[in-house]
Amino acid sequence: MTLGSARPGLLLVHGAGGGIEANYGPIMEGLSARHTVVGVDLPGAGNTPRSPVPLDADALVDEMVAAADERGLDRFSVSGYSLGGPLAVRLATRHPERVGALVLSATFAYADTRTELAASIWQQLYESGQHVLMAEYLNLMALAAPTLNALTPAQVRAAAAGLAPLVPTGTAEHVDLVRRIDVRQDLAGIAVPTLVVVTTLDPLVAPGLQRDLAAAVPGAEVAELPTGHLPFAENPAEWLRLITDFLERF
Repeated sequence: MTLGSARPGLLLVHGAGGGIEANYGPIMEGLSARHTVVGVDLPGAGNTPRSPVPLDADALVDEMVAAADERGLDRFSVSGYSLGGPLAVRLATRHPERVGALVLSATFAYADTRTELAASIWQQLYESGQHVLMAEYLNLMALAAPTLNALTPAQVRAAAAGLAPLVPTGTAEHVDLVRRIDVRQDLAGIAVPTLVVVTTLDPLVAPGLQRDLAAAVPGAEVAELPTGHLPFAENPAEWLRLITDFLERF
């Protein structure tokens, strides 16, 4: 996906079980008004074929850089959401000459015990074919408590039933990578301006884990967003503002 014709470039990296449209769609118009936006769906999301083998972070980020090459972007900022965060870090470490700035939202450098357990259950529910139950579980684990409690149980179940058929076929591979990826050794070497957007009501990726990532990146700035794990659903306008205001400075 490529949108906008304004420079500078912005590469988007989405989260597990999502896609560029699913995770960035609500703010895409605002992003593309200021940037040439390039988004590459992970294997098994969007129009990208599912991978027959476990996902490799280095191979994924090399494909993203190749997509930027095809669009004529020599240098670009990277916005990584959730699993897209450690992938963005890996990209910046592996191709430092290409990256001008990082925005990392609702993310982590590695899966701590709590996150690994949550991801394990998510993966097992997907692989068992219980996709409606998995969608209910994700509502519980992703939405901020005030957002979830504003809905009735019947509304949550209806939403899960509607979401289940739309789950990307590569979800199991995405979540497996969540459980394996670890970029803690890369963080100290990041030498570009970095903003970490901490989703302070996040039940899936604990705010403390997000802040740990920020603390390990030299000079990283932190912005707090009072949402659960889905800023694009719970407060897209503020998420867009945080991203664009930061990137305008560089």
